[in-house]
Amino acid sequence: MAALRRKFGEDYQVVNTNRAGAFSAPVKKKRQRFVEKNGRCNVQHGNLGGETSRYLSDLFTTLVDLKWRWNLLIFILTYTVAWLVMAFMWWVIAYIRGDLNHGHDASYTPCVANVYNFPSAFLFFIETEATIGYGYRYITEKCPEGIILFLFQSLLGSIVDAFLIGCMFIKMSQPKKRAETLMFSQDAVVSQRDGKLCLMFRVGNLRNSHMVSAQIRCKLIKSRQTPEGEFLPLDQCELDVGFGTGADQLFLVSPLTICHEINPKSPFFDLSQRSLTNEQFEIVVILEGIVETTGMTCQARTSYTEDEVLWGHRFLPVMSLEEGFFRVDYSQFHSTFEVPTPPYSVKEHDEKNSLPSPLSTPALTESHGARRHRVFSVDCINASDDRGRHGGAGSRLPSKLQRISSSGKEDLQRKVLMLSSQHSEKACSTGDLPLKLQRLGSSSGPEDENRVQLKSLKVGFEPMTQSTGDLYQHSLTPTLPPVAVPVRSPLLSAGRRPEDNLPAKLRKMNAER
Repeated sequence: MAALRRKFGEDYQVVNTNRAGAFSAPVKKKRQRFVEKNGRCNVQHGNLGGETSRYLSDLFTTLVDLKWRWNLLIFILTYTVAWLVMAFMWWVIAYIRGDLNHGHDASYTPCVANVYNFPSAFLFFIETEATIGYGYRYITEKCPEGIILFLFQSLLGSIVDAFLIGCMFIKMSQPKKRAETLMFSQDAVVSQRDGKLCLMFRVGNLRNSHMVSAQIRCKLIKSRQTPEGEFLPLDQCELDVGFGTGADQLFLVSPLTICHEINPKSPFFDLSQRSLTNEQFEIVVILEGIVETTGMTCQARTSYTEDEVLWGHRFLPVMSLEEGFFRVDYSQFHSTFEVPTPPYSVKEHDEKNSLPSPLSTPALTESHGARRHRVFSVDCINASDDRGRHGGAGSRLPSKLQRISSSGKEDLQRKVLMLSSQHSEKACSTGDLPLKLQRLGSSSGPEDENRVQLKSLKVGFEPMTQSTGDLYQHSLTPTLPPVAVPVRSPLLSAGRRPEDNLPAKLRKMNAER
């Protein structure tokens, strides 16, 4: 692993987990597979009845599909029987014509020269069929029936040769042996890739010749029951391995890891590490392509049961950069190592993320809910000095008090702006105002009360670098309707004059004037 880390970085580390403390799967009995690891389909057809004759209608394909031992037996028996039958026919012609009794008579012209018995007739047929032509045995012109039999023998021999030799050639050139040099990993793994939970397995090509137009498909074999109560044994479901993105089209020069993303459309959407031990399914992988050397279509198959799916594992890298080329280490082709993987399913993960967080607090929104703002009750306080019905020298404040009143208003604006810049407060009440500003809220008449217009002003979270005049200008066009909050001075009472609300020193100054 040290050399592996030097090549590929520290991300490739074996995660040592304590299997004793972790959840251990119970030992399950090995069940019957639908497709073997070598790609052979474990299905047998029985009780065909009268449908057996369909095999004879396609005799050539039937012979090609037979095992090699049966093909060799049929090949030998066909030629042996054909040779014996044709040799017997030549012996019959010689027997009927009486050539067997005049075999050594030089003045007698037989149908076939030098044919005296059945072995000599058999040798004549072999020499004729194999076009050896030793010149010792030959057909004469005195035998028209022999000429006809010779033509029939030539036609029959060509047909038998074409049928049997062609059958043997097709069987020998079948791309099934090419599929044996296409490798699949012994196990499939489930881990995260690009932040998504994926089912992955590895494929490889042992030959230097390429597989043209290589394409891979996956089928999920699993029995299920429909909502109507119908039981579907070994129901087949397609697994997406990149059909929409073109990832199923392979350039199989080096080993590739095929990935199936587990999403809401995947049949493994609710599959977790614990539920994997209780599931019964089989994943059939089909790799198809054109053999580059022969141009014939080749198909390689394998399957993975639930016991061969490793949760929280990842394949070891097998590619390394050598001097001038890339090297593939097939000794690590089937090796995996553990990685941190969530044990829950994608469905549970999505449901967990969809729940609202308990730490989140509701925010103030506008009526349409498009943006969130903090609304502060801020603006200016308009204090009107009404000269009222009690006008006179006593109701007019002195110039010193007027300057105090004007300066108090400016202090009020500055302090209100300071309160509005604090994000922790959402509104300022009149109780937060200084006592001096509360005293400035007196009016000249008991019926004319001073009201402070608190207008809502939207203040964002950006730094407030505007001046007081700019804020006052923005407050003239508020986005929310103004809310009038009447503020009564705590020093005012219904049965007292306005002069009584002033301090003793100010009342004395007013009396002297």
